[in-house]
Amino acid sequence: MVYIYRKMVGGRPYYYLRVSERKSGKLVVKDVAYLGSAISEVEDKLNNLSEFQDEIRKSHRNIKKFLQSNYYLEQVRKRKIKTDEYISLNVLEQLEAAKLHFNSHVLRQDPTTILETYEHFLVDFAFNTTSIEGNTITLKEAERLLREEIMPKDRTLREVHDLQNTEKVFFWLLNQRPLLNENLLIEVHDRLLENIDKRKGYRDHEIRVFRSRFDASPAKYVKTDVGLLLKSLKIWEKRLHPLVLAAVMHHKMEKIHPFSDGNGRTGRMLMNYLMIMNGYPPMVVPKKRRREYLDALARADKAALDDVGVKHYSKLVEYLSAELIQSYWENFNI
Repeated sequence: MVYIYRKMVGGRPYYYLRVSERKSGKLVVKDVAYLGSAISEVEDKLNNLSEFQDEIRKSHRNIKKFLQSNYYLEQVRKRKIKTDEYISLNVLEQLEAAKLHFNSHVLRQDPTTILETYEHFLVDFAFNTTSIEGNTITLKEAERLLREEIMPKDRTLREVHDLQNTEKVFFWLLNQRPLLNENLLIEVHDRLLENIDKRKGYRDHEIRVFRSRFDASPAKYVKTDVGLLLKSLKIWEKRLHPLVLAAVMHHKMEKIHPFSDGNGRTGRMLMNYLMIMNGYPPMVVPKKRRREYLDALARADKAALDDVGVKHYSKLVEYLSAELIQSYWENFNI
């Protein structure tokens, strides 16, 4: 296997083509070609390495991801962006690199290419956001269902609707761009739970959140608390980075728990919508890191409804930042 390795010397990067192979049961790694000290040089030098073209082609996707992510990271670093109390500078630069690539490269493609890219992302997002809540449809089954309309075997209609509704709501939001308000919050929930749960709108009963470290808002105060949250978002958006704002909104929604079912799915959908409306790409919260995700949410549970303190939200912001960066280059590296 070949890949690009970056070595930092005196604060300056140097790029090498590295080969990794197993010999006699041991992993042997060696640098086989120097590719330059600027990411703009690397691709040209790769094209001229005739000896390793077969290996380079096999690793094309990973190499392209490395080149694109590092090129846009270099562009962001030239701008010397402002620091943020919630996000380390290194992570912030990577977030802005993803945003820059998303707006200057992905969204400038042909409309059909953009749609196909979103459809690819949507399979990953729909599979993971529903799996977190217990949906047993596999990633491969989700892809066949959403892209080819092939029904999975031995799965419930509830699980099928779960994925289909996620796709419909995502593209409805993407195309309509409605105003984020109380009506939208309820409509997104109701659309996500179509043919799954007949209970529409806010819950009218008390609820205990399984294994939670907080008490959800009493039913009679749900509408009031949601209203206070939406009002606060207008104030917070003037000083919080969009990802921090999205993280805070998602957590506050979870803590209020305004619906009988579907709170997590609604929160993750609206979190992505808020990111898109602020010019950032959407993200995937992966099922395989469900425990870390829930722990990060729980770390913020001591925060009052009007509290967005760094000590409460730094862990959640750190977690979501990492997932956005990871899932972005997996899904939007076109």
